[in-house]
Amino acid sequence: MAAVLEKQAKRWTYEEYYRLDDDQRYEIIDGNLLMAPSPDMWHQSWLNELNLLLTPFVKQRKLGRTFIAPFDVVLDSGNTVQPDLIFIATANLSILQPRGIFGAPDLLIELISPSSVRRDRYDKKELYARFGVKEYWIGDPANKSLEILTLKQGRYELHCAAEIKGKLTSLVLAGLEFDLTEIQ
Repeated sequence: MAAVLEKQAKRWTYEEYYRLDDDQRYEIIDGNLLMAPSPDMWHQSWLNELNLLLTPFVKQRKLGRTFIAPFDVVLDSGNTVQPDLIFIATANLSILQPRGIFGAPDLLIELISPSSVRRDRYDKKELYARFGVKEYWIGDPANKSLEILTLKQGRYELHCAAEIKGKLTSLVLAGLEFDLTEIQ
């Protein structure tokens, strides 16, 4: 489980986080500085396969850019995250800066690890909806499942899901269709 590194009274900002002088992975959610442990092999395998699926699709169609963690997404001064996989549509590339992404990407993917279930499934889901991320994928390598959620009226609704096998599609990446067995 991610540990809160400071007492709740301390509200961290992106600039303070950016000045930290160590090699740990951190995120800030609602001003709380959190440390994230290194992902396991299954997590990294799924991340690699999803990246190999999405990046060529995006590049061939000139839809925008993809990025993999660790890369900062600064939603505001009190919320900086490092999603596993990030997509920014061409129309929104202005949020991309050398130090990270400053604004809401179009699509974010988080892969659940035993230490991140609550944060990814609930805290980040609410956070990403609040900041207007159009599509949020939650992958669970341990249970071989993937959910694709789309933002409607400020809340995420399940667009599609698969466990072990099954077809999945994206609304943000129109035309993308794959079977879950392709990433296992």
